[in-house]
Amino acid sequence: MRRFWQTFSQAVTISLAVLFVVNTLRPDLLPGTAGFLRTDVVTVREATLPGPGIKNASFADAAQRAMPAVVNIFTAKEVKRQRHPYMDDPVFRYFFGGEEAQTQRVPNLGSGVIVSTKGYVITNNHVIDGATEIDVALPDGRKARAQIVGKDPDTDLAVLKLDLPNLPTIAFGNSGALRVGDVVLAIGNPFAVGQTVTAGIVSALGRHPRLNVYEDLIQTDAAINPGNSGGALVDAAGNLVGINTAIFTQSGGNQGIGFAIPAATARDVLQQIVEKGSVTRGWVGIGVQDLTPELARSLSLGTVRGALVTVEVQDNGTGVPAAEQALVFERFRQGGDDRHRPQGTGLGLPISRKIVEHFGGRLWLRPAPAQGACFGFELPMSLHTTPKLQETPP
Repeated sequence: MRRFWQTFSQAVTISLAVLFVVNTLRPDLLPGTAGFLRTDVVTVREATLPGPGIKNASFADAAQRAMPAVVNIFTAKEVKRQRHPYMDDPVFRYFFGGEEAQTQRVPNLGSGVIVSTKGYVITNNHVIDGATEIDVALPDGRKARAQIVGKDPDTDLAVLKLDLPNLPTIAFGNSGALRVGDVVLAIGNPFAVGQTVTAGIVSALGRHPRLNVYEDLIQTDAAINPGNSGGALVDAAGNLVGINTAIFTQSGGNQGIGFAIPAATARDVLQQIVEKGSVTRGWVGIGVQDLTPELARSLSLGTVRGALVTVEVQDNGTGVPAAEQALVFERFRQGGDDRHRPQGTGLGLPISRKIVEHFGGRLWLRPAPAQGACFGFELPMSLHTTPKLQETPP
């Protein structure tokens, strides 16, 4: 009898010990949602699944649509180490010997967006500027060395080329239809922590923070940090509306003021770089000089009092063929029909012709094959006919 009670007590002790261990480590294995030996101190209401017609407010679909086409860019460039100032003294080098200028490898990181199945990637120019090595890492784990197709420092954009099959691409959205208050997502690789998605709204449009020569930037409060440069700014549908380019910060991190280059600008730069290797833009140059007797006689003016204004217009068309230059100049001089002007003359021809028709003067055409037509005209301005500006009363 004694042995029976001894065996029974040992079995109960072992069972209680096992029950205690299981309840502590794996309470889900015991009856009840909170364990056999546990009870809720506070009764809480459990979440219920949404009904068939109810959707959670989420941008997961937009993020999943755009993320595969946003890549991480790792660059490296060789920079010379600064020598000690004494090394520039020939006497010091004579007694103590000189040292060759040493270089060091400086890494940099950024992001990019795959925009074509042919491997074209848009990123910021400052991400790859001066780089000797450019490596691209895709979200699917693939890595490849990228080649520079072309750069446009004036807009801080660059185009890279990957040689990989089955590349995911992003869809271009209508950046011109953006409104202040629209939801946007910023996708990139901040601080090299990995691909990250942040959300915000369009804070302002048409910003000119004087970062680049040509600016018409989108301002957003979506978190943009170092490493996001060149990444995608997408709308609520996952379409590309901008290329993240810069932030305004006093701490080095995000402070709620970020800037992105509109997708329309990025698309235009992409097309020109892939087609021609560079970006061509129109420009207007204006110069003023004294109206000398020689200039007055060449312009058939009766007076030499005043100034001569010279205007030069560089078109951004495809250029005027040499065989058509005489025809263009003649039509430009005589005021031909603008609707039938040769291709590649852009807006320079009608604008310049209207100005000359109004003021008179001398016209000229300078050939610029494959870069657009360059028109020019000279307008005499008499001092006594210059209109006076009137101040508007407050």
